[in-house]
Parts: sequence; C-alpha cells; structure tokens
Amino acid sequence: MESRVLSGATTFAGIPHLRKLPRENASCCFVSARPIGTVAEGGNLIWGRHLRPALLLESSPVSKAEILRPCLAAASSPAEGSDSAGEVKPVGFFDKYPVLVTGFFFFMWYFLNVIFNILNKKIYNYFPYPYFVSVVHLLVGVVYCLISWTVGLPKRAPMDSNLLKLLIPVAVCHALGHVTSNVSFAAVAVSFTHTIKALEPFFNASASQFILGQPIPLTLWLSLAPVVLGVSMASMTELSFNWTGFISAMISNISFTYRSIYSKKAMTDMDSTNLYAYISIIALLVCIPPAIFLEGPQLIKHGFNDAIAKVGLVKFISDLFWVGMFYHLYNQLATNTLERVAPLTHAVGNVLKRVFVIGFSIIIFGNKISTQTGIGTVIAIAGVAIYSFIKAKLEEEKRDQNRPLKFMMDLLGYDRS
Repeated sequence: MESRVLSGATTFAGIPHLRKLPRENASCCFVSARPIGTVAEGGNLIWGRHLRPALLLESSPVSKAEILRPCLAAASSPAEGSDSAGEVKPVGFFDKYPVLVTGFFFFMWYFLNVIFNILNKKIYNYFPYPYFVSVVHLLVGVVYCLISWTVGLPKRAPMDSNLLKLLIPVAVCHALGHVTSNVSFAAVAVSFTHTIKALEPFFNASASQFILGQPIPLTLWLSLAPVVLGVSMASMTELSFNWTGFISAMISNISFTYRSIYSKKAMTDMDSTNLYAYISIIALLVCIPPAIFLEGPQLIKHGFNDAIAKVGLVKFISDLFWVGMFYHLYNQLATNTLERVAPLTHAVGNVLKRVFVIGFSIIIFGNKISTQTGIGTVIAIAGVAIYSFIKAKLEEEKRDQNRPLKFMMDLLGYDRS
C-alpha cells in the first residue's frame, strides 16, 4: 500500500532537508529528536494496517530506544534473517516472492467471481427476486464468518464504537452496491452489467480527485476516455438493454467506489478478513428490511412455490447455499487484494476481471451481442489496459523519486519498522 509522511521539513530537489540533530552526550549513541510527522509539525498520518512507523508516535510515552535505533547496536547486531548464533534462517517462498502471492489473490478472485456470476444468473432465470437473493448471499457469508470465529480461524478482532463508526458507511455502501448489482443481473445479460460496471475506475478516479483531494494526472483522465466511449457504444445497441438494469449498474459503480475509499480508511487497526466479516454482518442487517418490504408478499404467495416446482426443493436450496458461499469467498479475496494494493489499482484489477466474466457468460448462456456492442466492449477493455500501463509507470516513477530519501534514512539508522 502506498503511504506518505508529510512533515514541516523543507525540500530541495525532491529530498527533505535533514537537519543535524544534537547529541545528548558524547558517550551515548542515541540521538535526541522529536518524532517526525507529529501534528504540531504539520505531519499527516494516513491509514493502513501495515503503516505503524515508530517515528510517528508521540514523544512523551515512547523511549528513545523505541524511536531511534542505536548506531552501535545496529552495527553489531546479527543481520536480519539470522538468529543469535549467526545461523541464517531460511526465507519463506511467499516472503521472497510477494508478487506471486498478490497474483494468486487476483487469480482466485477472478476464478470464484466467474463461478458466482454464472450460478447467480442461472438462479435468476427461475427465481427472479434479487433482493431476497442478495440477503441469502450475505447470510451464508455471515454464517461462514461466525463459524470461522468459533474455531479461531481467524481469531475475532475486538470491536469498539470508534471502529463501528468507520465500518457503518462501508457496510451501507457495500449493501447498496450489492443489491443494485443483483437487480441489474436479474434484469439484463451478465455481460452487459459488467460492461456498464467497467466504468468503476472512472468513478474511482473522480472520487479521488474531487472528494479525497488527490490529484489525478491528465494522462490518466485521457486513458479513461476510451472506457467511457466503449461503454456508451455497447449500451446503445445492447439487445437486453433496459433502464432498470442500466441505472442499477451505475448506482452499483458509485456505491462500490465509496466502499473502496472507506474500506481503505477502516484498515487501520484490523486485518481484512475480520474487516469484511463485520461489514457483511452490518450489510445483512441493512438488506433485510427492503427485501421483506419489496419482495416478501410475492415470495410467500408464489415465489418459493414456483422455484421449487421448476427445479425441486433440494436443488433450490443447494443453489442458494453455493451462490452465497462463492459470493462470500470471492469478496473476501477481493478485500484481501485491496489490502495489498492501492484503491485505483484494485479498481483496474476489478475491470480486468470483467473480461473473464463477460467472456464466460457469453459462452455459457449463449448471449447474442450486436457488432457495435462487441466493438464497444473491446474499446472499453483497451482503455482499461492503457489506464493500467500509465498508472504503473507513474507509480514506478514515484518509487524512483523516493529511493534517495529511503537510502538516507537507512544510512542514518532510522528504524522504519
């Protein structure tokens, strides 16, 4: 995850001016200094569960040994990755190749999402009640989380009022985005819904620019133009087009954009698995009332009976269980992936995932698409590819600019763990 520490220090050529700090006495190797990035100096602490530098702590409760690494001790201590006897400890495969771990998260996220979308659409073909199905998705996930907590995999993280305030807007956005996505899936072809949802990076970039105040380069905005154009072309000639499906997918884009932003903020003190479990519980409570109010009477009158008559009771219950399980697992992996990357990168990966979903849905369901719709979809995906390339180049340039500062901090013996 990206992080920045902004202090009151002046800069020259992109490198903060480092002031020579006074020593307390000649015999001590500790340097007396105020914590960098404190509020009094204009410091800006941002979220992130991996971002807990000791230098950002208040000076009063922290000893000097906790703030700065002793120079002599650092020079004489065993190297990282070795024990006290000097024996080198083996480095784990996943620690050595973190990129492969992130790639595995993306692959499983895509794979489970494809299965979910196919099974979900099959259910809507004989049971067109998206609000109730949305509740089932969340209910199965919540039961899964409760069982996991019971056996201690993972151990349940404590909840307090402050964290609850952070999670409520995340859960509300998650619930709204989830329900509106299902309404769109039930109303139009899966491929068309995902084509509309390809606009999510555009909404994400807009939120970053105008809500979070994070400037987005002009090149990134220009790379999103083909995405907007392609989605517009696909929408005009989509054979399954209707306004319910279109508007619901657009509302889902906005909701999930805000969910990503608020989720990033809420990752301060909780791992992503526990975070998504609490979000699912709150979202379930949010989704139950509209499902009862909007679809309850129809379900009791003929909805359940019609579904059982078409596929049988066992298959009906089995389909609902497995679609809920796949929904929870793919969203859990999506949350784990979000924890490892920046929100905009996550949004781009989300769009690339739709390539697989669109392709498989056309093959499985035999959806017919017009030539213009196909061209529009290709243009949208090409725009996403351009966006991804430009974003990666900008991030690489940013890392190159930060390398001199990192080298200087390492040279001075700062503990950035």
